[in-house]
Formats: sequence, structure tokens, C-alpha cells
Amino acid sequence: MHTADVTEELARRVVAAVGRALDVDLTPEQALIQASPRDGVDYQANLAMSLGKKLGRPPREVATLIAEAVELAGIADAPEVAGPGFLNFVLRKDWLESRTAAVLGDPRLGVPKTAEPRMIALDYSSPNVAKEMHVGHLRSSVIGDALARLLRFAGHEVLPHNHLGDWGTPFGMLIEHLLDVPSEQRAIADLDAFYREARRKFDSDEAFATRARTRVVLLQSGDEDTLAVWRTLVDESTRHFDEVYALLGISLTDKDIYGESFYNSYLAAVVDDLEAAGLTEISDGAVCVFPEGFRNREGDRLPLIVRKRDGGYGYAATDLATVRYWTAERGATDLLYVVGTPQAQHFAMVFSACRTAGWLTGHAEHVGFGTVLGADGKTMRTRAGETIKLADLLTEAVTQAAVVVAERSELDAAGQAEVARAVGIGAVKYADLSGDRERDYVFAWERMLAKEGNTSVYLQYAHARTRSILRKAGGEPEGTRILLDEPAERALALKLLRFGEALQAATSAYAPHKLCTYLYETAVAFSRFYDDCPVLKAPTPELRASRLRLTTLTAHTLALGLSLLGIDAPDQL
Repeated sequence: MHTADVTEELARRVVAAVGRALDVDLTPEQALIQASPRDGVDYQANLAMSLGKKLGRPPREVATLIAEAVELAGIADAPEVAGPGFLNFVLRKDWLESRTAAVLGDPRLGVPKTAEPRMIALDYSSPNVAKEMHVGHLRSSVIGDALARLLRFAGHEVLPHNHLGDWGTPFGMLIEHLLDVPSEQRAIADLDAFYREARRKFDSDEAFATRARTRVVLLQSGDEDTLAVWRTLVDESTRHFDEVYALLGISLTDKDIYGESFYNSYLAAVVDDLEAAGLTEISDGAVCVFPEGFRNREGDRLPLIVRKRDGGYGYAATDLATVRYWTAERGATDLLYVVGTPQAQHFAMVFSACRTAGWLTGHAEHVGFGTVLGADGKTMRTRAGETIKLADLLTEAVTQAAVVVAERSELDAAGQAEVARAVGIGAVKYADLSGDRERDYVFAWERMLAKEGNTSVYLQYAHARTRSILRKAGGEPEGTRILLDEPAERALALKLLRFGEALQAATSAYAPHKLCTYLYETAVAFSRFYDDCPVLKAPTPELRASRLRLTTLTAHTLALGLSLLGIDAPDQL
């Protein structure tokens, strides 16, 4: 078995015991093995309750039969039957020691790659051209990037695509406004100001508005001169996005850009295919698809408008074309869309229509998320009521972190600046990732940068402490022998062995907060170990070496776990 798959191994053995004792076939998932919250119990199986009901026998009797039949081969002591029929498992000390030692020597810390790799198209971030990224883009970017890292580590192929808003009627006024600027002055320092000025001219100058409407027609018809100016707008915006991604530590590149414009040439074929399949209806002059089961409060069917009455295409058509492209042309087996929760119904309708059309046969999921709130409980904005630019927010994060770092850092100015960036950006990302993504959360600097509690700062300090201990010891110890005589040693080793379980839970549910919780619990376990078990001044050389190895494994686990969230773990703070 793989070194960290304790749950998997116990489940396999319990399933075999159920087959022998009760002649019932179960899957490992149905064994219901989970880490136990009780002191003195490592794992618990709750399957006897459901099995007892199915078999018409008392759950405790069923649990007893399983306990008598299960073969644990030195992994754990004979399970205890507790309460109404729980099976409690306590892992053997020698087995824990050998498993921990094996994980220490594995670069992946005992976590296997999936035996069934998927090709996953992952849509995230998706800012709009000619507008600066704002706080509303934070969650999609941070959550999406963490999922990309987790899925790749699990062994899947991830195809990220940044669905830029780079097409549509506003580009007529934006292109005309840019054409009014001398060519040598067309570098756009402030995208938002540029957009506002174009909008002001469009609303107040009828001649400009007429030119803008004409320019939209030229753009959509493929006029090369118009497209050249449009590309300038896209390039200027992309440069800005890249700067934000670099500061935020997001792995998207220009190669991952698949804007609305990319799918433009596919839209007519999408409508033709839907019409040929008999899936369209004309409603108020528009070509629509009515996915089965979607109705408004009045009971009327809800449409996806794939071609508008004027012959133009809406974003529903683009989203249908997106699914069709990534499944049919790129071979994606799974589609994930990291987009705010308000779009849940839209994506459900798109997925339904695509399944009916035969374009979607694999897994597709809208990975929704809540809103970033200010202290007043409303959508986070500036004091003037304006949307907060993401670049400004991140710059402020680094500034705030610099104060925290300077309070106790012994690094020089350059070192402190580097650490402040890691701490500040890490705090923003961790605050976003550490809660259930579907919930709103309040953005609060004091809580995000706290040195205690479930924050990235606490985790980064825990990692830095492990590295400090190892530096004082002269480096990481050779050998792998682990001794687990003290309760705090055993508790830390057991927590470290659960890294793979935490990754599996976070990855399968697209829930990075489950990894965050695990890393926080690991840091707490290490703190207790450090307090209870002297490392550098351990009573024997063998014990000192063992505790240094536990410290090393903790360092590797925290660093790898944080990296999978897109957060740096400096060796010194």
C-alpha cells in the first residue's frame, strides 16, 4: 500500500471482514472509515449501523462479528466495539513508526498519484479587457489556481483557460476612444479611467456614439484595421493582468487566455447544430434552447438565448461553444468553472443543454463561491463606494505585513521585504481559501495577519520554526528511524500520516479549506510536540535524531501543503 493511505488500507480490510462474516459485498467507501475525534482512538468505522438495518440485526452484533473477522496484520490492535456499534481502531506503535519513516523518505510524502487520471478543463479568473482587476476577481483567481495545483499534484492533466471578457458592443466605444489618442501615447496607465472616459464620451457626444456603433459592426465583421486597435486594447489589459497574477502568485499565463473572441468563429455552428438536432425554438424573434426542468417563479420555462433577435450572439451561445470546444476539440473529460455562486442556474442550464445536444458526456461542475464582504457586511468597496482595485489591495497587504514582520524579524531590509510579500499575499489567499468557498467572508486585516489561530501567518511561523530548529541542529538528520514513545510524538506522527487523506478530501470536493484545516491542525500538533518533547536537548542521541526527523517531516508537510494552496513558506521570518 502507499505509505499515507491508512484509511484506504483499513477500509480494504474491513470490507474483506464483512464479506467473510456477513457475506455482504461493500466498496471501500461504504466501510465509512474516518479519523476519530476521540482521544485514544485513531480511526472509527460506522458501517454497522447501516448494515444492521439492512440485515435486520442489532448493529452492535454486526460490529462484533466484523471485529472478530477483521485481519489487521500488525497495523492495529483488535478493534473495540463501542456504543451502538462503532468500531474503534488504534494503530500499533511499531507500525506508526515504520510508516512515518517511510513517508519521510518520499518526496510526495506518501501521497500516490491517481490511478485514473482525467483531463480537466478549468475555467477561472476571467477578468474583462479594458477594466482593471478588482476585488471581485480575487476569489475566482485564488480558488481556481489552488484547484489547478491540487489536481495536478493528484496526477490529472489540467487545461486552464482564462475566459477574458474581450468582445461585444462596449468595444466599439473603447476602440474609437483609443483612436482619438495619438498612436505614440496609447499606453494605458489606468484602464478604469480609460473606460470611464470612453463611456462619458459615448453618453454625451452623439457623433462619437454613432462612430462607436459603426466600429462595433466593423469589429464583428473582421475589419483588419479595427482588429489591430482591438488587439492593442487586449495587449494593454493583458499586461496589467499579468502584473496582478505575478504579485498574487497565480500560475495563469498568456497561453491560457481563451477570451470570448476565441469562440466567435464557433457560434454559428453551435446554433446550426442545435437547430439540426431540433433543440431550438423561436421566442420573441430570438433562437432559444429551453433546457428541461428550468422554470421561473410563475412556472414559465427559462430560455438560453443562443442568437438574439438582431442576429447577434449572447454569452449563453459563447458558453455553449466553450463546452463544445473543450470536450470535442480538446478531449477534456471534466469541465470545472470557478465562477461566483449567482451563476449557478446559468451553468446548470448550459450543462443540461450540452448533455441533450451530446456535447457533454463527462463530468461538469460549477465551482461556486461567495462574496468578499467589508466590515459593514456588504460587498467590499472603498470609502467612496467604488470597487477596490485588486492591485491596490495586494499592495496594501504587503505594506500591512511589513509591519508584522518588522516586529520580530532579524533579517536585513531586503530579506524583510521579501518575507513581507510572502506573508501579505499569503494572508490574503489563505483568508480566501480557509473557509468554505460557498460562503461569504469578511475581509479583515487584523484577523488575516494574526500570528495565532487558523491563519497563513501562523502556518508560516510554524514552518520557519521547524527550519530554525534544523539550522541549529546542523541540518536535516540522516537516516529514517522514528521513535514514538511520548503522546505528543505519536499525535504529531499520526497527523502527518493523514496528509494524503486531507489532500484527497480537498481535491475530490474542490474544497481547499479542508487542506487549510489540516495544515492548521498539523501546526498545532507540532507546537504541542515542541513544548512537550525537547528536540535539540533530547535526553539521548537516538531520541534527538528521531525528533529532528519528525521536525523535518513537519517542515516538508507544511511547505508542500502551502505550495498546493499557492502560498510561500519562507525558511526565516
